Amino acid sequence: MADQPADRRSHFWTSGTGIDGQTPVDLDELDLICIDPLPSYIWYQDMADFADQISAERAGRRLARAIQGQGAFRRFKAQVHEEHPQLLPAWYAFRDARACRRAVEWLADNSLVHDDAATRFLDEHSETIVP
Repeated sequence: MADQPADRRSHFWTSGTGIDGQTPVDLDELDLICIDPLPSYIWYQDMADFADQISAERAGRRLARAIQGQGAFRRFKAQVHEEHPQLLPAWYAFRDARACRRAVEWLADNSLVHDDAATRFLDEHSETIVP
């Protein structure tokens, strides 16, 4: 938000042009917590871990090779979609499980959920098993 002009930062409009349909909301008056995007190396590590855990050695080697260097995300996606489409459900489950776990950890770190609830969720939602 820091790159936006001050007038864009100071007011938030809902799709209905404000909470009451007319009046902007002053962000400085709200108790908001900024959600920063995760750095790409975290998502890259998910791809590397997935490739490492695949039981089919050939597919794992090809995915690991695909993520080397510039364009890793594009090549990983192409490799899974074009060469190993049978791995798509496993990849989506693996990626989504990690994202959910990160979200719950973030909520707990920001005191938006109780630690015991976060721990219970994390215990009940372990990472998915990669085929």
